[in-house]
Amino acid sequence: MLNISLTIRTLDGRWVFLSAIGMILAIEAFAHGVAGSDQGFLTRSEGVHGGPFIYLGAKHIVTGYDHLLYLAGVIFFLRALPDVVKFVSLFALGHSITLLFGVLAGVHVSPYLIDAIIGLSICYKALENLGTLRLIDPKIAVFGFGLVHGFGLSTKLQDLALSRDGLITNMICFNVGVEIGQVIALVALFIGLAWLRERQDFDAVSRNSNIAMFGAGLILFGMQAAGFLVN
Repeated sequence: MLNISLTIRTLDGRWVFLSAIGMILAIEAFAHGVAGSDQGFLTRSEGVHGGPFIYLGAKHIVTGYDHLLYLAGVIFFLRALPDVVKFVSLFALGHSITLLFGVLAGVHVSPYLIDAIIGLSICYKALENLGTLRLIDPKIAVFGFGLVHGFGLSTKLQDLALSRDGLITNMICFNVGVEIGQVIALVALFIGLAWLRERQDFDAVSRNSNIAMFGAGLILFGMQAAGFLVN
C-alpha cells in the first residue's frame, strides 16, 4: 500500500512538473510574433532591403517557439540525416508557399484561428511520437502543417501594412532568412537529440518530453481559441 501511494505521488509530481514546462512553453509561443523594434522597421521600410529582411526572417524563426516546438517533434525520432532533410524540406515547402502567397496575394486569416491550429499541430505531433495517434502519413501531415505555420507568419506580417514598393523581393529575402534560421535551429536540435539518444533513460526522457510538448500545444490552442471567440 505504501509503495502504491509513493508511486502515485511520484506520477503526480511528474505531471505537475511537465504541465508547468508546457505552460511556460505555451506562454512563450503565445507571446511570439514580430518584435516591436522590428515592427517599426518593417512598417517604415520602402524599396528593397534584402539583407535586413533576411536577418529578420532568420531571427523570427530562431525565436519562434511554436515553430521550433513542432520541428523538434518532427525530428525527435529521426536518426538519419537524409530523413531529417526530407521531412524538414516538406515543412519548409508548405511554409514558404503560404507565407509568400498570403502576403503577396493579401489572403488574410484570423491570427487567433491560425495559431490555434498551430497549437493543435504541436499536440498532434506529440501524440504521434507517443504512438497514440496517427491519422495520415507523417509526410503529408508535416507538409500540411507547414502550410498552416506559413499562414501564421503571413498574417502577422500583413497586420503591419507593409509597403508594396519592393514587397516581392523583400518577402523572398524574408523567406530565405526563415529557411536559414530553420537550418540553424535544426542543427542545434539534431545535435541535442543525438546526445539524448545516448542516455540510458532516453525512453523515459522522450516520453516526458512529448507529454510536455502536448501540454504546451494544448494550452496554446486553448489561449488562441479563446482569443478567436472573444475577438
